[in-house]
Amino acid sequence: MQNKHQKVQTLLDAIPYIKKFFGKVIVIKYGGSAQTSPDLKEKFAQDIVFLSLLGIKPVIVHGGGARITELLTKLEIPSHFVDGHRVTCEESMKVVEMVLSGEINKNITSLLTHHGAKAIGISGKDSALINAIPKDGGKFGYTGEITKVNGAMINNLIKEGFIPVIAPIGDSAEPNHPGFNINADVAACEIAAAIGAQKVLFLTDTIGVLDKEGKLIQTLDKQSVENYKKDGTIAGGMIPKVDSCIDAIHNGVNKAHIIDGRVEHSILLELFTSDGIGTQFIRKENPNNGIDMEKLLSE
Repeated sequence: MQNKHQKVQTLLDAIPYIKKFFGKVIVIKYGGSAQTSPDLKEKFAQDIVFLSLLGIKPVIVHGGGARITELLTKLEIPSHFVDGHRVTCEESMKVVEMVLSGEINKNITSLLTHHGAKAIGISGKDSALINAIPKDGGKFGYTGEITKVNGAMINNLIKEGFIPVIAPIGDSAEPNHPGFNINADVAACEIAAAIGAQKVLFLTDTIGVLDKEGKLIQTLDKQSVENYKKDGTIAGGMIPKVDSCIDAIHNGVNKAHIIDGRVEHSILLELFTSDGIGTQFIRKENPNNGIDMEKLLSE
C-alpha cells in the first residue's frame, strides 16, 4: 500500500509543472544513445506520447551524425569536423540527406505513430521550412547556416494536432541545389525561437556541461559560456550546443537545457520534477550564486 501511495504522490507532485507547460510548445533535439538504443527509443516515444496527452506540444528535431559517419566510412567518402561542425562535400551531402530525411526521420515518425502519436516527418526542404546559405562563406562546404525558419508552417502543423519530426536539411535559393547539412543543435534552437517555444531540450550522451574536474555545471548564462570557451572547458561538439542555447534564450525561448538522454525518461524528469537534470541556460546572472531565482520560479 505504501508503494501505491508513493506513486500517487509522484503524480500529485507533477501537477504544478503540468499546469505550467499545458498548451506550451517544447522543442526536443533528439540524438545520441537515446536515438540508437532500442530500449531508450521506446522510452523516448512513451515520453513524447505522454507529453501530447497532457496537452503539451512537442516538436522533434533530430540529428544522425553517428549513422552518417558510419555510412560515409563504408562508402570511403572522407569526412572531418571543425569546431564541432561537419565539413560536407557534395558527395557526402547526398549521404547526409539520405540518412537524415530518409532513414532516420521516417524511423522516428513510424516509432511515434506506433506508440499512438500523430507524428509527421518533414525536411527543412519541405515548403522551404529552413532556408540556408553556406556557413562561413563556404568554408564548411555544403554545411549551411540558417537564414530563416518558416515558423508559421510548423505552428500550423501543431494546431492540426501533429507532432512535427524535422530533419535538419536546409533549402537553398538556387535551383537544383543539393541543399545544406545543418547542425541539428543549431536547427533545434533556431526552430524553437521561430515558433516561440517555451523550452528547448537537448538529449545528449553526457549529464550536461561539465567543468574541468568532470563535475556538472548546473546553470550557465552568456558570459559564463564565453569564459568557459576561452579557457577550453567548453570545446569541440559542445560548442554549437551551448552557443545555440544562448542564442535561443536571447531570441524568445524561455529556457534551454542540455540533459542526459541515456537516462530513461529524462524528458519527464526535467519537465516534471523540482530538481530537474542536466545544465540549464538562463538569460541573466545575479549575485545569488549566479542564478536568477525570481526568473527560475516564474518559468
